[in-house]
Amino acid sequence: MCGIAGYRRLDGAPADPGVLAEMAKVLHHRGPDDAGTWADGPVGFAHTRLSIIDLGASRQPMSAGDVHLAFNGEILNYRELRSGVDYPFRTSGDTETLLAVYLRDGVDGVRHLRGQFAYAVFDGRTQELHLVRDRLGILPLYYYRDDKVFAFASEIKALFPVIGRPGVDRASLHDYLAHRSVPAPYTLVEGVRKVPQGHRLTLGRDGQVRLRAYWELPVSGTRPTPPDEAVRLVSEALDASIADALVADVPVGAYLSGGIDSSLITALVSKARQGEGLHTFSAGFGDERVDEVAWARRVAGIVGSEHHEVTVTAEDFRDSWARLSWHRDAPLSEPADVAVFRLAELARQHVKVVLSGEGSDELFGGYPKYRYAGVTRWAGLAAGRGLVLPRVERSLPASRARLGVAVRALAEPSAAERMRGWFAPFTTAERTALLGGPATRPAPEAYRRGRGDALRRMLYADSHAWLADNLLERGDRMSMAASLELRPPFLDHRLVELAFALPSAVKVRGGVTKWVVKEVARRHLPDDVVDRPKSGFKVPLDAWFRGGLRDMAADLLTGPSSFVADVLDAAAVRRLVDDHNSGDRNEQPRLWTLLSLEVWHRELTR
Repeated sequence: MCGIAGYRRLDGAPADPGVLAEMAKVLHHRGPDDAGTWADGPVGFAHTRLSIIDLGASRQPMSAGDVHLAFNGEILNYRELRSGVDYPFRTSGDTETLLAVYLRDGVDGVRHLRGQFAYAVFDGRTQELHLVRDRLGILPLYYYRDDKVFAFASEIKALFPVIGRPGVDRASLHDYLAHRSVPAPYTLVEGVRKVPQGHRLTLGRDGQVRLRAYWELPVSGTRPTPPDEAVRLVSEALDASIADALVADVPVGAYLSGGIDSSLITALVSKARQGEGLHTFSAGFGDERVDEVAWARRVAGIVGSEHHEVTVTAEDFRDSWARLSWHRDAPLSEPADVAVFRLAELARQHVKVVLSGEGSDELFGGYPKYRYAGVTRWAGLAAGRGLVLPRVERSLPASRARLGVAVRALAEPSAAERMRGWFAPFTTAERTALLGGPATRPAPEAYRRGRGDALRRMLYADSHAWLADNLLERGDRMSMAASLELRPPFLDHRLVELAFALPSAVKVRGGVTKWVVKEVARRHLPDDVVDRPKSGFKVPLDAWFRGGLRDMAADLLTGPSSFVADVLDAAAVRRLVDDHNSGDRNEQPRLWTLLSLEVWHRELTR
């Protein structure tokens, strides 16, 4: 992957090559192998390259006559596309293939692409600037517009050489407290927006911005599919996706947590490579309550990979939190962000590309909450629910924190809020109290737009606000911080379309979550690996916040210079800290959310 940036002056002034060079410098970690800029009149592009395909050529920005391209990502079917385009190719890579497809089909050529990508095209013939982001939002793309300038970049910080350092978008704080991230098109930075997944943006000759979807998750339309047929279809689609994901001119490895998704991906890669030359990577925490390293070792032994491990400590969190907040351009949304970075650092010592199991849970119903999708949708019919359930949750001991999550979610006032309540650190009422007023924006449209049964609606919502705007942002930033390319084979759009065409009965079946994926995995892995309870990438922060991170947490959230204490109800924040330290309640998710906001804000304003 790479870094792209650029801008167009709307006042007619020329683009400054020095500013473009500064934008590229900020993105050096995304592309340490090469860098380049292009400018013509009021328009300029910058690019930094992590060489994965066509290593010695394909320099960017790349031009063909009056058309100029800055491209981040991988077009995994580029060889197939090249054979169908009449174009005088000078390189053997996917960048020039993308340029040739644009010259043939215009911006609608994106429909032919498979892979993960974010790119900018300036067409001098029409004086239009196009931004395009991949279907699932695997790769990022941000933009800013005011009366004088339109700017874009792979990361928000790369906009600052053009626009300065804006403040916090206060309206987005409500979204952040609900998601630990901000759903598209918004961000926490004032004036900066995301190009949503599956969208393209056009800046016209007149300076007006037009945003439209070129692909969307299927809203409805499942088809009857017998269970055995569903297993066959998913197996074949995964094999095709793995074949694409291995397209590279550099070594490719795989993350291996020991969970079902990464274990299946690893087994399929091993099969595709006939067991040759596979490196796998896992992280542990030195805490037997959450570690899965023993399972990862077992799977590595089964597939015959060369396995590597790293242990993540409380000191890693304390020492790297600020730096990784700079990389993330946002608060670290999950405690696992730091662990994912340490894992990427380890992988980068051996490979340049790594595959992950991201996306399987949101497509095939992997989280425990999906068993309760129907209850989530219809809980609003229960009289007195909003009064009784909050009291029940407050009475639960710290040891029943998981039950508390369910109770909090089901107490929310609408179906949309109940769906996002499963992952929300703060309820609607808590957010209103902390910020001194209600949200000015409703829950994202994805929570209302889905159709079909309750599980399908929940998966539709989670594939937007949770997957695209949280997990994939985390995966991109933490891997790019280590100059490592991350590829999630479950998010091949052909497999995604298949997943949303399958009936919910093959996803959660007989109380078994992600049933169809587990049945595919059973063809390659032992039953005890397939059937063990889901653990996830858990970090023992509850203990760390009462131990090595205790003083740091109290100082950041209650000290005189605290941004959190200034913009939120300071007394309520202090109660959270005290309740957690007492051991009576496990407030780790809420403490993490507030601490991450504080650490990020200090990086934004320093």
